Amino acid sequence: MSRRNGGIIGPTNTPVGGLITGVAGGVWRMNDVLTFVSNNQWPKGPENIENSCRFNYDSSDYLNKTLGTATNRKIFTISMWVKRSELYGVNSETKYLMSAGNNASTNIDEFYFRQDTLDFSGYESSTTEFQLRTNAIFRDVSAWYHVVVAYDSTQGTASNRIKMYVNGSQITSFSTETYPDQNHEPLFNSNIAHEIGRNTDTRYFDGYMAEVVFIDGQALDPTSFGEFDSTTGIWKPKKIGRLGDVGNNTFYLDFKDSSSLGNDASGKNNDFTVNNLTSIDQSTDTCVENFATLNPNHRGTHLTDASFSEGNLKHQGTSSGGNYPYSFSTIAASQGKWYAEFKVASDPTTTMIGIASGIADSFLGGTGSAKGYALYGNSGNLFESGSGSSYGSALSVGDILGVAMDLDNNKLYFSKNGTFHNSGDPTSGSTGTGAVSITAPASNGTGVYHFACGKAGSATTSIQANFGAPPFSISSGNSDANGFGNFEYAVPSGYYALNTSNLNTYG
Repeated sequence: MSRRNGGIIGPTNTPVGGLITGVAGGVWRMNDVLTFVSNNQWPKGPENIENSCRFNYDSSDYLNKTLGTATNRKIFTISMWVKRSELYGVNSETKYLMSAGNNASTNIDEFYFRQDTLDFSGYESSTTEFQLRTNAIFRDVSAWYHVVVAYDSTQGTASNRIKMYVNGSQITSFSTETYPDQNHEPLFNSNIAHEIGRNTDTRYFDGYMAEVVFIDGQALDPTSFGEFDSTTGIWKPKKIGRLGDVGNNTFYLDFKDSSSLGNDASGKNNDFTVNNLTSIDQSTDTCVENFATLNPNHRGTHLTDASFSEGNLKHQGTSSGGNYPYSFSTIAASQGKWYAEFKVASDPTTTMIGIASGIADSFLGGTGSAKGYALYGNSGNLFESGSGSSYGSALSVGDILGVAMDLDNNKLYFSKNGTFHNSGDPTSGSTGTGAVSITAPASNGTGVYHFACGKAGSATTSIQANFGAPPFSISSGNSDANGFGNFEYAVPSGYYALNTSNLNTYG
């Protein structure tokens, strides 16, 4: 066992007497350790978070429950990991993480993104009881944020009554800073409706949540849920211990059961009702294994002619004459071998799917300094620098186009429903059997390539991207050699899903 603060690490780091009858202060005996383990009160090391829940604004996804009588209404903690998809300016300015009460009667507590800042507020009869709104904005759709709010209105010092943390660090700079009166009992942690991913004013969150925890009766700092990696300095999750001695309204949503995404894993049986979420909304995209998505902040020249949904895994290009929007994966690579799948959701005639180093002047695979290569859905032709050449076959609604990108040998392969075009063999290395030869990353202007998709035509087209955490049902299920990803068709040997772990190893 490792040591910390002069003692063997345990539920309170440094052991003290009185936690278990007969246990001496400063020493953990093995029998005592086993007692805490059996009570699920012993920290178990770094957390391997397996699942998140994907919330889609357009589908009105949320969870709700009316909590019972709190153990202590004056003290609680909210902790969750969040990856945003929809930012300010789309649908509404507010994207709700959690709320309690009824907005229509102006009796509501709220935790949400407002104009991309974080806001924690409480209103009763139109009176602001508390409000903290950060100066910092949070617009990185490729990142997971760990957000924590510790509420303790019993504190004598006003600024100690609410503390907000992001990725292990306390936020101290606010554009609005109003603290509750001492001993104020908010609507959070009371016997009223609580909602996750929405407020009662039909404003929703769009993105991913993992490890959603509410602690009744304790105001905890982030170290109860995460820690800084000693090597990288990155904030990471750890096992949540000591849930056995918390209050009645405690809940812990780990999203491990796809058939019951509102299941409470805390042992307090505070299960939430699922609204519009389905099993496909369970995702393996987490703060531990962060998968690529499409990036609404980085798209082709026609910024307003595309919309995103399904956790930024669905791209829809609108009908706008000669405006041909396309979008990029949030993660790019300069070396290694990578695989992704794209499903044609509607109107394949204008579909463009491939890779790009940056934004071209026209469409994906069009002219400009940025290099792009794309298969055109209407014909199956391959486009590069604005010119098309015969390559594959036309696409239909429901087809899945596989893209295998070999940046070690500068080759690109396309498959349709599991069969590679041009008798391609992605494992052929420098030989490049059936491959499209691409400009080396070092010479393409940016030094990296993204997976990309979009359209080249006036018709509306919709494309669903699967970088390993699919937004559509998978009938077979295939992962890469590291066990990452869930793909419809077999991942070619030596190719990997585009996530942060694989990128660190192979990219």
